[in-house]
Amino acid sequence: MRLVQYRMPDGSRRVGRVSDDDNHLHPLDKTGSVLELAEAAIAEDMSIASLVEKRTAAATIDYDALLRNGRVLAPVDHPEPARFLVTGTGLTHTGSAAARNQMHVLTHGDGAEESDSLKIFRMGLEGGKPGAGKIGIQPEWFFKGVGTCVVPPGAPLPMPAFAKAGAEEAEIVGLYLNGPDGHPYRIGYALGNEYSDHVTEGENYLYLAHSKLRSCSIGPELLIGDLPEEVRGHSRILRDGTVIWEQEFLSGEAHMSHSIANLEHFHFRYPMHRRAGDLHAYFFGAAVMSYASGIKTASGDEYEIQAQAFGKPLRNRMVSVPDEGLVTVTPL
Repeated sequence: MRLVQYRMPDGSRRVGRVSDDDNHLHPLDKTGSVLELAEAAIAEDMSIASLVEKRTAAATIDYDALLRNGRVLAPVDHPEPARFLVTGTGLTHTGSAAARNQMHVLTHGDGAEESDSLKIFRMGLEGGKPGAGKIGIQPEWFFKGVGTCVVPPGAPLPMPAFAKAGAEEAEIVGLYLNGPDGHPYRIGYALGNEYSDHVTEGENYLYLAHSKLRSCSIGPELLIGDLPEEVRGHSRILRDGTVIWEQEFLSGEAHMSHSIANLEHFHFRYPMHRRAGDLHAYFFGAAVMSYASGIKTASGDEYEIQAQAFGKPLRNRMVSVPDEGLVTVTPL
């Protein structure tokens, strides 16, 4: 079961269930957002899947036309964007650990001690899947932004003038809502382009936090239910319509050093992350990235991330934005 948020021509919002042919949506009755749907599921003490079954209409709408016309939204959003926290973890896949370690080698030379990146990846391999009811090793974690940093599928991904680079990170994203008592509920999963500045990060690993403060994109579809143990997909970069880089990625718990439950525990153990009514998007880490292959992206390049489990691909074009110059603070 997969859901899509979209806008009607009059600006009103709807949620649709992806049809069996993947090219149409069945609108859900009386449902203007996935947030409303999740809130209703919590209030009625039922699964989102059961609620979707009750609300699915027989009518259909052309899904491809919605994508062409830019009317598809991110699969989850909040009317108060500051209450939508976007975070993530890295070093959960072999590819990301190798790429981070290569940054360390370039900075310190081949004879350097094992990097902290490789150390934390090995820690995950040894203790990141502790089993049901147990607490494993703590993963890496970073803050990316709030809801204003999430751009819809098909929308431009801005590259700030101060950025040293901008490159894709094809990832699976967990999407969550805290209930009225603060208890976290997983709404579902989506594809995401975490989109980072790896050149800035490579200058010094302490710049990781700065390199992550960028836009990202999620969607277009929300997968309801369990994540497959193995997710196979492709990450591509197109320049002027021609593929300049492409690589298959493998994700899902079968290819991760941490279980989803372990990542969730270490994120939601903080009371500030269990504030009632807040949404969370949690990026689970990248398996492949073009930066590790020596690709230098440019303004106008289009990113495409696709995996069969998530339906339609996520596409965004990187666009440079003007330099704002020095930002100053006015004393009061």
